[in-house]
Amino acid sequence: MLCALFAAGCASTQAAPEQTSGPTPLTASAALGDYATVDYCSLLDVPAVAPGAVETPTFETCRADAAGRTILVGPLAFDSDPNIRPYPYPGPVPDGVAVQQSMFNDRSACTRAITFADGNRLDLSVTDAGDDQASRCGIADAAVGSALTAITAGKVGRLTFPDRSWGQVAPCVLLDQPDLEAVAGRGSRPATGLSGHSCIRGKVGFKLTVQTDEPSAPSETLGGRPAVVRPAGAFCLVDTTQPAQGLPGRRELAELSVVETAGTAGDGTCAQARTAANTIFPLLPTP
Repeated sequence: MLCALFAAGCASTQAAPEQTSGPTPLTASAALGDYATVDYCSLLDVPAVAPGAVETPTFETCRADAAGRTILVGPLAFDSDPNIRPYPYPGPVPDGVAVQQSMFNDRSACTRAITFADGNRLDLSVTDAGDDQASRCGIADAAVGSALTAITAGKVGRLTFPDRSWGQVAPCVLLDQPDLEAVAGRGSRPATGLSGHSCIRGKVGFKLTVQTDEPSAPSETLGGRPAVVRPAGAFCLVDTTQPAQGLPGRRELAELSVVETAGTAGDGTCAQARTAANTIFPLLPTP
């Protein structure tokens, strides 16, 4: 018995084997870092995906144009989209990430969504005037592969905004003006967009980016700036621009919108948009 007690007392305890954790699901913030400074063109390998395309980085997208075809990487989104469906994406995908397709406007566009583990997604689309959807979707899948390669390799680039650039402006600060309550709605409060370059307050939306399409409507002066006013479905939009430093030939764009909750935007909606522009545009920095 003494020997048994002695042996029991002298027995050594083996440490339990260390538990190894599995792969960490990839979130959008881990993949992209600071959303407000992502260079979305760093996610698109243009020579491989669209040889000869001319790319334009904006504050929340990358647009590449070639031979009547447009590839768009971005923007980020956090809201659900009922048009998004699973499909058999042929390439490798990081843990926790899903690649999906959107059925919206699929006669002229092929749209993909990279949805991260936190539910935020990066939209990508290929648009042209042809009827070859298979070709569009092949390029869209190549763009998805390019983006995932850059993300997993830690090669997401950053934008830098010069002094007086609208990329440095917090849009919700500009919408947080008492004079806007009459247009935005009583008790409305600003809510920032995922990228940090857009904001919504009630009926009023405000976005800061780089202009990629030239306006076709005549301009007028609002808030001391040349502005273009145009109805677009349920919205009335008011745009003003300034030169984009570091992007020759391009201009930074401030786009204000007012939505008509009762249907199609008309003169009354655009009158409200002009009122909002007269409040907001003077607050924008000038070059």
